[in-house]
Amino acid sequence: MDILETIDLKIGYPPSKVLGQNLNLSCSSGELIGLIGQNGVGKSTLIRTICGLQPKLGGMIKLNGDHLTDKNPNAIAKIISVVLTGKPQSLNLSVLELIALGRHPYSGWLGKLRSEDKSKIDDAIDQMQINYLMGKRLYELSDGQLQKVMIARALAQDTPLIILDEPTSHLDLKNKIEVLNLLKSISDSGKSILISTHEIQLSARVCDSYWCMDFGKEMLIGQPRKLIESGALQAYLHIPKETLI
Repeated sequence: MDILETIDLKIGYPPSKVLGQNLNLSCSSGELIGLIGQNGVGKSTLIRTICGLQPKLGGMIKLNGDHLTDKNPNAIAKIISVVLTGKPQSLNLSVLELIALGRHPYSGWLGKLRSEDKSKIDDAIDQMQINYLMGKRLYELSDGQLQKVMIARALAQDTPLIILDEPTSHLDLKNKIEVLNLLKSISDSGKSILISTHEIQLSARVCDSYWCMDFGKEMLIGQPRKLIESGALQAYLHIPKETLI
């Protein structure tokens, strides 16, 4: 069974701004999917709609075979963890405090951490290789370090699906590669990951498939290498074929 499935999904803003329709998408365990397209085409809107943060205009979204609309926010948070663009509201939090917030769906409003919660937090820290940051507060981190901490928070949430909106934006080349390789390692461990990205050449090396969006077009879906080598991706995005070869 697919972790995520959309059936004739229609996204946008009421009453009449449609950014995508007839979207039939699926994501299975251990799959790393890249969502690509121009700015303003609807990538963030699709992500927010899938996560239940924004109402759909039509169609259906299923999580583990159940309708998204049948689940409350806490139930959704046990299936999907999200890393959106932008920094946390409070940069005075410690690194550990932010990562621990990932256990909120399980710890409740009191936030009391059980041994299992602490184990998940420790595992996330180890997986993201950020033990050396544990004594710091968020305002002391570089952009690359903060992004790794945000991903660690999502890992601590221990969901089968992790969705990230532009996880490599504002990072230098070294950190872009490092973050993408870490995400690939996470998907190889069995987690499903969906990332929106403009890093086509870098993400093509780690993504199993691309969901490509363009204004007024049906979504283009396929394996990155095949889409690039055939020239289909370049034609779809209106860029010279040799740009990506």
